[in-house]
Amino acid sequence: MTLERAMFYLMSLVALSSGIYIAASRNLVRSVFMFFVTLMAIAGLYVLCMADFVAITQVVIYVGGVLVLIIFAFMLSGRETLSGLQQLNNKFISIHKVPAFLLTILFFIVMVNVVVKGNVNGIPWTAKAVLSGNVIGAKDTTVNNIGINLMGNYLLPFEIISILLMMALVGAAHLSRKERGI
Repeated sequence: MTLERAMFYLMSLVALSSGIYIAASRNLVRSVFMFFVTLMAIAGLYVLCMADFVAITQVVIYVGGVLVLIIFAFMLSGRETLSGLQQLNNKFISIHKVPAFLLTILFFIVMVNVVVKGNVNGIPWTAKAVLSGNVIGAKDTTVNNIGINLMGNYLLPFEIISILLMMALVGAAHLSRKERGI
């Protein structure tokens, strides 16, 4: 077994087990921190797939942005809301969860079907790319080209999205504050 394969199995195991823990846990704080572990494991899988920009984006946007927003929403929510969430009837099997179980089974069947019937080496466009030499090697880097395009051609959309995210954060903080009596 090569080191790459061992790292893939390790990171896959960490991502799957932490994801299952998130779905099964009743403690919201532990679920948020396990979500951090899941996102970092997925970023590690992206690194193994030589998708360095996607891995960096995963860490910066999801771990650095979305997870922080989830933690802020958790901290700014009232105790009444959190205690109401923890007192819900959380039976594992109930009539309200039947559609979710059916959808999960359907997605699992589709995933197994793709893995069993998928022929990764027989895809025509990948064979054509290999024949023409249009492939990214292990030594190639795409971060430089993406950085130049992001800070050149796409600077305005990038800044607009950052302002929109800041407005959402300020709006969430404003909505979560408690009104004081006059």
